[in-house]
Amino acid sequence: MSIIESHTNAQTERYRRIMNPDHPLCREDIIWMLDFMKKKVADEDPHLVSLPQPLLLRNFQYFAEAAMLLLHNRSTGDEEAERLRNWLGETAYGNGPFPPVT
Repeated sequence: MSIIESHTNAQTERYRRIMNPDHPLCREDIIWMLDFMKKKVADEDPHLVSLPQPLLLRNFQYFAEAAMLLLHNRSTGDEEAERLRNWLGETAYGNGPFPPVT
């Protein structure tokens, strides 16, 4: 079973919705994505453990950027929402949690 198959359809659908540029991002979406990635790290997901360190560091950078945005509680305009959506996508990049969004 691949890592993608190990996730529920609901998780995949939520990820696709979050990454869809037509979907207005909300605080709950951001928290869901960050929590999902936190759980992958805490569970020492085998796919995650096999990633090269530079990719892990880059993913963490984007994870931290998204988390800091939440902590500063700034509202997001269209441009910032798109940047945040990119940060969330980069947080998951290479981790194999979901199929690429097209």
